[in-house]
Amino acid sequence: MNVIKSPISIAVTTTLLTFASVTQANESNDIERITVTSSFNKQSLAQAPTSIAIIDQQKIAEQGIQHFEEVISGVANLNFSGGTSRPKYLQIRGVGERSEYRGAPNSSVGFIVDDIDLSGLGMAASMYDVQQVEILRGPQGTRFGANALAGLIYIKSKDATQVPEHGFKVTLGNDDLINVAGYSAGAISEDLNYRISLEQHQQNGYRDNLYLKKDDTNGIDEFSGKFKLQYTATEDLTVDFTYIFADNDNSFDPWTLDNNGFNTLTDNPGVDNQKSHGSALKFSFNGLSFAKFEAISSYTTTEHQHAYDGDWANADYWASKNCDGAPCEYSYLWDKRADRDVWSQEFRLSSNDTSRIFDNTTAWLVGTYLSKMNEDNDLDSFYNGWADEVLDSTYSANNYAIFTQLDSVLNYGHQLSVGLRVEKRSTDYSDSAGDEFDPSETMWGGHIALSKIINNEHSAYVRVARGYKAGGFNMDLPEQLIQFKEFDTEVLVNYELGLQSNMLNNTLVSRLALFYMDRQDQQVNASQQNPDKPQQFTIYTANATSSSSYGLELELSYQVNNNLTIDSTVGYLNATYDVYGYSDKYGTNIDISGRDLAHAPSYTFSLGSTYRSDNGIVFNVNWSGKDEFFFSDSHDEKASSSNLLNAKVSYELADWSISLWARNITDERIATRGFFFGNEPNLDWVAKKYQRFGAPRQIGVTFDYNF
Repeated sequence: MNVIKSPISIAVTTTLLTFASVTQANESNDIERITVTSSFNKQSLAQAPTSIAIIDQQKIAEQGIQHFEEVISGVANLNFSGGTSRPKYLQIRGVGERSEYRGAPNSSVGFIVDDIDLSGLGMAASMYDVQQVEILRGPQGTRFGANALAGLIYIKSKDATQVPEHGFKVTLGNDDLINVAGYSAGAISEDLNYRISLEQHQQNGYRDNLYLKKDDTNGIDEFSGKFKLQYTATEDLTVDFTYIFADNDNSFDPWTLDNNGFNTLTDNPGVDNQKSHGSALKFSFNGLSFAKFEAISSYTTTEHQHAYDGDWANADYWASKNCDGAPCEYSYLWDKRADRDVWSQEFRLSSNDTSRIFDNTTAWLVGTYLSKMNEDNDLDSFYNGWADEVLDSTYSANNYAIFTQLDSVLNYGHQLSVGLRVEKRSTDYSDSAGDEFDPSETMWGGHIALSKIINNEHSAYVRVARGYKAGGFNMDLPEQLIQFKEFDTEVLVNYELGLQSNMLNNTLVSRLALFYMDRQDQQVNASQQNPDKPQQFTIYTANATSSSSYGLELELSYQVNNNLTIDSTVGYLNATYDVYGYSDKYGTNIDISGRDLAHAPSYTFSLGSTYRSDNGIVFNVNWSGKDEFFFSDSHDEKASSSNLLNAKVSYELADWSISLWARNITDERIATRGFFFGNEPNLDWVAKKYQRFGAPRQIGVTFDYNF
């Protein structure tokens, strides 16, 4: 289904549908004012001089969102690569990784949960008991450094409360879906509050393994939770403690040789397991006469295993095929296990009401950040029963940064924000193949933003931000690729112009951002199949000379009356290589200068509406879509454009609700990951397009009780 043909028609259609409803408005109702929690100084969304999308708890509840995976389709210029059981490789405005089969972890998209860094580990992203999700587009160099070259995902869960709150939720659906969750919050003593939430999610994963006669070889089995304490030690000192965990014991069997999508033939289905534990301790002290002091310590440990059956079939299947006049023999298993520990420490001093500078017009902040990551990887693969690739590696990265920010109130409604971050990164790598690297470099990023309050309804801003991503190295390269042993630091400069509006007594809210991004020494994921050993691939990172991108994000929210709200988003992206080429497996140079970047659809959109009747019935419908996009920078195969239609109807009373919901109502096959290579020896390993598809139609019912 391809209802909409161009980003221009999307923008026009969405805007007309929204503004057509203006004539129906008969009351003035303020849309809830939202606070950005990921900034140094909490500010309202309307005052933030950058492109941000926020999915608050009301939208999460109205749409029945269970996991961050279901947030992605409703956010302009956000995409993901479906090479894992849950999305963990994300792209913002076309910038971001698509996989991590080997090499040193270094994400372009930051992923933070309650001040705990889970970048590159996005599987641990349940939406239960979450206050809001913030998607910050463009470099966030001042705040989050190297892990936010493309942007940042910040998940803020609900805090501990003094007032008692308790509840539970049960969801049942097709595909043997069972989700059970509960939370409790309240006061332990006069000065100590708590909050705890737990969730168990299970389903079969929409794959039928015809060979093993099983329907759960791609199943989801996840147990997660959060625990928070808030201690008011004195009038000036508050201590917040957060602990999160995720035990994802997921299967992985998504691929088929004939691209049928949902009937697999593997004899050794894979797994995609992740066990993460993270904790954060935050001290906030207001007892200094000249500043507010904050200290945030965090520690995360993760065990991860990603394994798959690389021949995508079984011994009987291959024996039935002809390879040079004899039955084919082909089996391939790939298994990677990783243990990661991340420790970080951050100190901040910020001005209070009496310590602003420059005649009390400027708030200031200075801080320092330290982090250490250690990761051990064990990679084993087997071809026709024999060990094929075996690589054990150890990696560590130390980051030290200082940062500062000034926010000034100028004359005539102008505000100026200037931020700078300087970061030193030192890494050390060694593996069983004899490769050793220990690069070290100093990088800098920051922003300057000027905003202007035009009148009571409109404000505008212009912003320039510089981000960076550290250079690195490629291991175990063949002789023909030895020139890619190391790659350089990438620098991204983002130019942005925005307009924010609150019209019709704040019932119509819009945010528009126009951007241009200049990327120098862009880091590109590349792969090359071995023509002599076609089961083997060399995966490496190279530098493109440069690339450039431009586009826009538009968000509209209109509260028609007390009962009806309409929301829409539009993203447009033109992201192309200025100069880049690669060599195929035969050594032929392929020039893709001027081609679109991978996983960078030219348009994304969503249009949704929520109707709340006076008798407790709530109806929500949401339609989203995106344009076609290239799967990779190493071939020209594409995912088709797609549309996704979801709906939910609920009956709500003061303490409980029951909902009937459906996702992907039209049962569309939406490609989330694709390859182009040879994987069938009976066809002489001729390269073909293989696609993985997202979930088909999902239907379920949810009961939610709060007391």
